[in-house]
Amino acid sequence: MIDSRLILITLLIKLGIAAAVSSALSRSRVFKNLLFSTRRSTGQMLGLLAFICVPLTLGVWTRVVVPNFLAADISFEAVILVALLLGTTPSILAGAFLSIPAVLHREYLTLPFNLIVALIFSTYRAFVSEEDIWSFSPFVDLSIYRWIRRNLMRPRVDRQVLLLMLILGMQMTRNWISHLYPLRLFALHSDRWLLLLAICICAPMVVGIPLKIWNSIRIERKLEEQERLLIGARLDALQRQINPHFLFNTLNSIASLVRVRPDLARELIVKLASILRVLLQDRDDLMPLREELQFADDYLDIEVVRFGTEKLRIVKEIAPETLEILVPSMLLQPLIENGIKHGLEPRMGGGTITLSSRVQQDKLVITVEDDGVGMTAETGVPVQRSGMLHAGTGVGMRNVRERMQVLCGPESGFEIVSRPGRGTRVILTIPLTPVRNGIAQLSEVRSIER
Repeated sequence: MIDSRLILITLLIKLGIAAAVSSALSRSRVFKNLLFSTRRSTGQMLGLLAFICVPLTLGVWTRVVVPNFLAADISFEAVILVALLLGTTPSILAGAFLSIPAVLHREYLTLPFNLIVALIFSTYRAFVSEEDIWSFSPFVDLSIYRWIRRNLMRPRVDRQVLLLMLILGMQMTRNWISHLYPLRLFALHSDRWLLLLAICICAPMVVGIPLKIWNSIRIERKLEEQERLLIGARLDALQRQINPHFLFNTLNSIASLVRVRPDLARELIVKLASILRVLLQDRDDLMPLREELQFADDYLDIEVVRFGTEKLRIVKEIAPETLEILVPSMLLQPLIENGIKHGLEPRMGGGTITLSSRVQQDKLVITVEDDGVGMTAETGVPVQRSGMLHAGTGVGMRNVRERMQVLCGPESGFEIVSRPGRGTRVILTIPLTPVRNGIAQLSEVRSIER
């Protein structure tokens, strides 16, 4: 008979081993990907079983070899866990693999008992939902009054209690068989009923600990996935806002020329069709600055035709090393449009739009500047005492700011400096590292959507 104090110490160590092994496995990215994957190949399933069974089989071997180190053997609980999470075939393989050290130690009943446990709990898994398994806790409805009242008002089978009873029942069966055949099946046993109760209660706790640890990680991954989907939906919504905004202003320009200069209106329609062809394609949210400049050139062609080359001049100061840096799509066109509409259009003689880019301290700095009338309070920009204005106006400007925050992170900068009568300068600052992170995040969003 095992000493009572040794049994209590063994039970405590078993709980610690379950928590330690579960936490150690949860640190592995490969293990988490395999565990939470909805579809696994045969190789992936065997790899997941190896993650779980190899260290626990070593624990069984340690229990067999090292005297009085009984807590290392949590194979019974491991078979239950695999059956609940993975199903019949994986749990049968796990039960057979975990029984090898015990069978070599002449504990011949270990193998059939593990297989029976695998079949029972994999059958239970087939009749419950995934959430019922992940939410299992050995402390089911501690308030007996609430549990009784709930089930009396609406009688139903409580799957949590059923699983708890199954684990307790199999543990009691294991103790009984081990008592009849002590050399053929290992189990802790005591003639004192309190210790026997503690042994039985320890089993669902050992099963519940990994479920709780891994379920918290599962919930965290779900929240991250929902956040990525939300970011994708938000970007799509912003894109849908920008495109009609751009289309509305361009069609207004064409409408003003249809009767006065129909040939010119026809040319503008051809240019607009070219732009819309690009917009209707499956465009990435991030693109090289070179492609963004090409798109801006198409828009400027429309504006130059409408204003005339003598009233709208374009100056570019683009650093060659910035052309392949990724930037949010539809970044420059709303800024150029704002500069023309609010800066140059009210000015009788027109003016100049200046585009510049450079890399400064691991950041891409893009400047869109006009020498028009500047922004005043009437355009929606608050005037500060210093005479400097630092806010944007209109749907296009607001969406550029929001897209930069989503795609480029909080370290990105969006600054508008305007002096009435002297023009407006929009300065965009894009950290290069967050852009790379944005690419990875967006690729995950696309893979989820597919």
